[in-house]
Amino acid sequence: MGLSLAFACFLFIVTLFQFTAFSFSSEQPAVLCHSDERLALLQLKDSFIIDKQALAAGFCAYPKVDSWDSQSVDCCSWDGIECDKITGVVIGLDLSSSCLYGSINSTSSLFRLLRLQKLNLANNHFNYSLIPYALGNLSMLTYLNLSSSVFSGQIPSEISKLYRLSSLDFSNNWDTNLSQRLLVLEKPDMKSLIQNLTNLKYLSLSYVVVASPIPSVLANLSSLTSLYLEFCGLQGMFPLAIFRLPNLETIWLLHNLHLTGYLPEFNFSNKLKKLALLNTSFSGELPASIDNLNSLEFLGLGHCNFSGSVPSTLGNLPNLKFLDLAINSFTGSVPPTLGNLTKLGTLDLQYNYFTGFIPSELTNLTQLTYLNLLGNMLHGSVPSSISRLEKLNFFDCDFNRLGGILEMDPFLELKDLQYLFLSLNNFYLVFLDNSNATRPQAQLVDIGLRHCHLREFPYFLRNQHRLQLLDLSSNNIDGQIPQWLSKVSVETLLFLDLSNNSFIGFDDFPLVLPWSKLQYLKLDSNILRGSLPVPPLSTVFYSISNNSLNGEIPQLLCNLSSLSILDFSYNNMSGGIPVCLSNFSKSLLVLKVRSNQLDGPIPSGWATGNRLKMIDLSKNKLQEKIPKSLMECKMLEYLDLGNNQIRDAFPSWLGSLPELNILILSSNAFYGRMENPKLNLIVFPKLRIIDLSHNRFNGTLPWGYFERWISMKNLDGKSSPPKYMHESLDMMISIMHVPRDYDYSMTITNKGMEMKYPKIIRTLVAIDFSSNRFDGEIPESIGKLKELHLLNFSNNNLVGGIPIAIAKLTNLESLDLSQNKLVGRIPMELSTQLTFLSFLNVSHNRLTGRIPGGGQFETFQSSSFVGNLGLCGKPLLKECSSNSRSLPPPSLTSSGEFGLDWKVVLLGYGCGFLFGVVIGHVVIKKKRNWFANTFSKFPTRRRRRHVL
Repeated sequence: MGLSLAFACFLFIVTLFQFTAFSFSSEQPAVLCHSDERLALLQLKDSFIIDKQALAAGFCAYPKVDSWDSQSVDCCSWDGIECDKITGVVIGLDLSSSCLYGSINSTSSLFRLLRLQKLNLANNHFNYSLIPYALGNLSMLTYLNLSSSVFSGQIPSEISKLYRLSSLDFSNNWDTNLSQRLLVLEKPDMKSLIQNLTNLKYLSLSYVVVASPIPSVLANLSSLTSLYLEFCGLQGMFPLAIFRLPNLETIWLLHNLHLTGYLPEFNFSNKLKKLALLNTSFSGELPASIDNLNSLEFLGLGHCNFSGSVPSTLGNLPNLKFLDLAINSFTGSVPPTLGNLTKLGTLDLQYNYFTGFIPSELTNLTQLTYLNLLGNMLHGSVPSSISRLEKLNFFDCDFNRLGGILEMDPFLELKDLQYLFLSLNNFYLVFLDNSNATRPQAQLVDIGLRHCHLREFPYFLRNQHRLQLLDLSSNNIDGQIPQWLSKVSVETLLFLDLSNNSFIGFDDFPLVLPWSKLQYLKLDSNILRGSLPVPPLSTVFYSISNNSLNGEIPQLLCNLSSLSILDFSYNNMSGGIPVCLSNFSKSLLVLKVRSNQLDGPIPSGWATGNRLKMIDLSKNKLQEKIPKSLMECKMLEYLDLGNNQIRDAFPSWLGSLPELNILILSSNAFYGRMENPKLNLIVFPKLRIIDLSHNRFNGTLPWGYFERWISMKNLDGKSSPPKYMHESLDMMISIMHVPRDYDYSMTITNKGMEMKYPKIIRTLVAIDFSSNRFDGEIPESIGKLKELHLLNFSNNNLVGGIPIAIAKLTNLESLDLSQNKLVGRIPMELSTQLTFLSFLNVSHNRLTGRIPGGGQFETFQSSSFVGNLGLCGKPLLKECSSNSRSLPPPSLTSSGEFGLDWKVVLLGYGCGFLFGVVIGHVVIKKKRNWFANTFSKFPTRRRRRHVL
């Protein structure tokens, strides 16, 4: 009993102690932050300013430091601050998306917070600061996020000391002005940075320049759940062992074009939810064991090098929501098992080599919002009921040859579908007349039905009220564009392409097209008649070339303040070019009115500061002179005024345009000499193509220009120009970047024929001075233009020999010197050094001697040499004599029509003079009286006149 009493007393004492302790603790005031840390935070606040522009634009949430009041004693209550509940030290600082602007370095008061465990400075603007090395002193850090904060330079090696880190994020430090990555991971490299960070669970280095292989030590991070390495310049083979990490949920490797690898057999347990390899060089086939990734939600394999057939087991992934296999080399049929992916929201199979029928099972994907089958060889099936064919009037269609008929209606019954692309396949696309349909239809945002053999406007479009993109180009639709289309998606349509059909006009449309937000309008290659339709003010791209439009250019076009591309070439427009087009808004990049009936002068008053890069006014009836205000087009790359009635001297002042690549003035009435430019004057610094053919220029060839056309001497490869000259409008329409590039085109004589270049390759270099009145010799300076591909001096009055300097033009593909007065031999060096020459014409000159053999000369026909009576040898029928073989090559400085050497001429004069003196002496001595009577009269008269 004594023991029981003692135990009861013990329990009472313990209970009393706990109650007393609880009472004591509840009466204590809350622990406040340390005064030195409070001061450090206030100093940190004062080192930045609030970026009000970022706040107004919604680029950041709100400035958390605004709550940091110097009158407030407890910094633990401030926004973004987390303190230890017992000691009061600051252990967490979250200033993400706080609109901070300013620089930060290792002397910042931030680094006096030595107990920090979490630091988040993401989504601010630290003004290109280097990441402070003092971060390495915050040894308690487990979480560090410096993403999207405009840090720059090398990531410091001190970060590798933070061995407690479980989350590290340096991603998306990007210069929006220069469109380039700011952070670099080279010394230390990725291996040195992470090999000690064995507790990492989350690693994001996206948009950091790594430019090296992925280190195999990553496979040692057994706790890793998320790996983000987007756009890092990664190289080499991806370590397969990383796929086996037991806790890994995300592998995100987008946009590493030189990263190679393949998918392993997935015969091991894993937790992978996201696998994104888009735009890498992964290759091989998809393993059938891919269905073991039963947690997978996101599979992005687009823009890679995968091939083979898609395994049917891909349809066994019950959680898959996103599937992108686009732009690979997959073959075979689309597996019907994809219809089992009932959670799928995105299916992108575009630009592969899929064949066979489009599986009807795809219509089971009731949660599908995005379906893209563009650019394959897929078939449709013949409708089961012949009555449906009768309703569709398709008895005259060879739909079996094309792969059958695909009915659109089942896809429209996917009520969540917003984006549908069926273009460029192998079927006739048909629709039922659903005007009386009662089922709810999908309200589409983007629809692409290019080259689907449509014969009429899809009726279902009448009920579409949210369209942003509509592409019906390259079909067989004819007649009027229906009036009801003017009421479709009036407030939302951004992109409309009706090109390459047979439309003849707009059926009762308003004068200004009705879609108030339209940005891209393409109506090329129809049979549109009448006046030029005027797009809405929002239009950026407007092309309506290759039609039959007439009338004058409407002044309303000048109100399109956002317009960048304007092309109504190849029509029958008449009248003058409105002056307002030359004083257009600074948005206009391309003005192309080629092949119309426009007349009058080229408008003057081209606006200062304009952004025009291409002006094509060719093949019209424009007159008078070129206005000097064109000098204001400082960004101009392409100027084509050919095939007009312009009468002017050579516009040498165009040489001041710093970006001019292409100048075409052919087939006008230009006249006079091309005077050489002044010494030390830079003229036409980027000119690569010049066409002055079919004018009235005279005088000698402008050797001074040949000396100064530096882009023809050596193309600048350092700038890595795109392959073709084009204008790229990277507009974001809905979820797609459109349009594609707008390619520059031109027509120029090449290899004896007028050729149209629908695309102009950046490296093409050409000179065409043919059909003028140039005289004199071909200057030696022509040999300095080593990048020339095309050279045409035909149909002039050139004399002298063919200079050996032309043999230095080792890139030359076409050389035309025909219809001149050239003399002497064809230099042998042309046959041995011009290895790319595929066209040569020296016909109808006064050339002599044997035609060189060997090299490309073996491929030329007799037409290249006819009209030279002194030429012999193959391919001409005239054989060479033995004398022709032994004659030495002519001097380059030979002159006269007969090619006489000046030494021979002087020797002849000398001998003649000596012979005359001797004969004269004999005559005078033997017939002195006759000589005196004959030659004494004239001197006598002179003397008499002099006396008078």
